[in-house]
Amino acid sequence: MRKRPMDPEIPVCRKRIAVLASGRGSNFQAVIDAIAAGDIPAVCVGLVTDNPGAYAIERARAAGIPVTVVEYARFPSKAAYEEALLAAMRNCRADLFVLAGYMRILGSAIVHEFSGRMMNIHPALLPAFAGLHAQRQAIEYGVKVAGCTVHLVDEGMDTGPIVVQRCVPILPGDDESMLADRILIEEHEALPLAVKLFCEERLEVTGRRVRIR
Repeated sequence: MRKRPMDPEIPVCRKRIAVLASGRGSNFQAVIDAIAAGDIPAVCVGLVTDNPGAYAIERARAAGIPVTVVEYARFPSKAAYEEALLAAMRNCRADLFVLAGYMRILGSAIVHEFSGRMMNIHPALLPAFAGLHAQRQAIEYGVKVAGCTVHLVDEGMDTGPIVVQRCVPILPGDDESMLADRILIEEHEALPLAVKLFCEERLEVTGRRVRIR
């Protein structure tokens, strides 16, 4: 586990958020940009990644955000990995954890500890097409509308209470890549909005229902 020990000064009125990502981090960048623009009353206090080659790391470093790498392959078991991941997340002292293309299912200990304080972005209109290759699933099923969902994280796969959804039409001739690109545009709007609503304390969760105040 490698870490840059940085902890920026944070105004009292702002929330602390941390991001978990495994890949290129374009949704991470959308959140960074929204914070920089003053749209989200928060400071990003860390990126945690399981992939030492993730381009999200470059995005974090360019923004002066601390990076912690918890590489799955370096641990003898899933339990050992999750123990290290939990320690890294605790070290962030974040009010909210944002899963932006984090490609591992979180264990129950992590989900329980941060219940109500983790969000995930998924490229489908949940509960339809959970899991991998959601865009391909939508095209193969023949639906007319796809989209993206930001939801709170629970122990299931993409089953938590829904915060924000955005729709994208499926066009004649669409393939998986074309649809994914159009959905991604909406993801870059939906995720910062959901983070903003959390940081402004405007989300009220009752069971599966999320009301925006």
